[in-house]
Formats: sequence, structure tokens, C-alpha cells
Amino acid sequence: MAVEPNRWGIIYNPKAGTRKVQKRWEEIRGYIESRGVDFDYVHSEGYGSVERLARTLANNGYRTIVVVGGDGALNDALNGILSSSVEQKTDIALGVIPNGIGNDFARFWDIEFDDYKKAVDTIINRRTRLVDVGFCSYHTGEKHERRYFLNAVNIGLGARVVNITNATRRFWGAKVIAFLASMFLVLFERKQFRTHLKVNGEHIRGRVMTVCVGSARGYGLTPNAVPYNGWLDVSVVYQPEFWQGFMGLWMLLQGRILNHKMVKPYRTRKVKVLRAQNAMVSLDGRRILPKGFPLEIGILPENIKMIIPK
Repeated sequence: MAVEPNRWGIIYNPKAGTRKVQKRWEEIRGYIESRGVDFDYVHSEGYGSVERLARTLANNGYRTIVVVGGDGALNDALNGILSSSVEQKTDIALGVIPNGIGNDFARFWDIEFDDYKKAVDTIINRRTRLVDVGFCSYHTGEKHERRYFLNAVNIGLGARVVNITNATRRFWGAKVIAFLASMFLVLFERKQFRTHLKVNGEHIRGRVMTVCVGSARGYGLTPNAVPYNGWLDVSVVYQPEFWQGFMGLWMLLQGRILNHKMVKPYRTRKVKVLRAQNAMVSLDGRRILPKGFPLEIGILPENIKMIIPK
């Protein structure tokens, strides 16, 4: 049986966010119903299921797929759509209702966690834009893998910060506590990684704290990146003096991290990570486990259709 063209397929991710997510979903669902939207919804069962559900919805004919979740769930849905058997994947419009631990990509479009009604109305109005999709290719030890991202790949301390923030918010359900835990890590861990990158033909070697390759804001580390210009922004962050760490944190919050003297920015279409010894790697907040290096990171211009505010 064919799916009506305007019918939404909604993936609700109950594992993400605070302990009050069930009540929040009931409010979101009630508002969607009050607006007369035709939809079907499914609950994710945990890590990895959002990707499978998005693939199934796409293969079953849904052309509006809505994620109620955060950056990680949105990333899973992206990978599910792009791995589906749908021939023309840009026929599928992807919408988001923020409900997760991190909602950086939604905030880029001024879709805020506290205003789910605006997010629903945005999807109803259905203004769409083709946006860029980043990809990261690597070897798992068993096979070659390619994962897609909308926001950023973080290598090193940036990935650790995302990881500890997610873990802290899962436990406490509080942005402030999660932020303080992340700040503590940034200021006091001061761990470096032996790194070798190739960007625009230039070989970058040395000990660095973190590398961020962003198609969008990259959790503040690539503040000038936009997901519709066909480019990737790269921030290489070297270890600052202790007092410079406080200054760097302030500049990060102000969106001026690129002005810090220990940050080297680049703009490119391809990054090759030849070495990042013992560094954690995350992609849109999801940790990935490459079996060694290299990592190949690139960009696919205008590769997915997003529903965005007017």
C-alpha cells in the first residue's frame, strides 16, 4: 500500500535527552495531532535503531521523515536514508524536532529545543533546502566503512568533550552541569595527540589537542562553516598555556575561537588524517571506532533535503 505523499514518518528517540522525555513526546505528539498532520511514528529501541528505522521508512515510500531527537539521532537518520534503496534520495525531506542531548545542527537553523511548536510548524510549512553532507571513510579492521555527517568530525579532545557532555547530561539531565564537566576537562586534562594531517596539499604534523572538520558549526570549533557552500572548515587546536585555556573557552562561547592564537583554521574539500595517535573520533557526537588510520574526510554538495524555517 502506497504512502500518501504528505504523510510524515516520525522517529521518536526516547533514549535521548532528560528523564522527562516521555512527557515531552506526549506534548509534541498532541500538538502534531492538533495541527491535523497525517503521520505514523516509531520508537527507536536504542543505539543504532534510528538508522535502521529511517532506512525502512525511506524504502517504504515516506518522503517526509522527521526525527524527534538530537544530533546523534539526526545523524543516524541521515545514514539510514543515504543507505536506503531509494533511487532519488533528494526526494526525501528530513526534518528535526530537537529532543536530544546535543542539538547543534538544529540550532544552526534557529530551531530551539524549548520551542517544539515552532519546529512542528516549520515542518508543516515545508520550506526545504538541499544541504551538504560530509563523509568519513575508514577501516574497521574487517571492512571499509563510510559514515555521513551534517555537523562535524571531531578528533582528540573535542570528541572527548562531546562524549563527557553526553554522558553527564544522560545522568543529570542538566545543561549547566554537563557544561561544567566539559569545561573541567578542557582546562585540566591538557592531553595532546601526535597528529599528521593533509589539507589542501599541505602536511600538518605535530602534537595537537583537537581537530575539528566541520560542515556546520562543529560545536563551536568551526563557527564560520555553513552546510551549503560545498566546503569543509578545519580547526587545528594546539595546546595553549593554562591561562590561555580560560581565554579559549570564553572565545569559544563567543563564537570567536578562530581568533585564538593556538587555533589554525583551514578551508578545504578534503582532509586526510594520516595519524592521530590514541585520539578518540566522533562524528556528529557519535563515537566511531576506526581500526587505525588513515581517515578520509570529504564533502558531498547539496546531497540531502532539509526542512528549515522561513
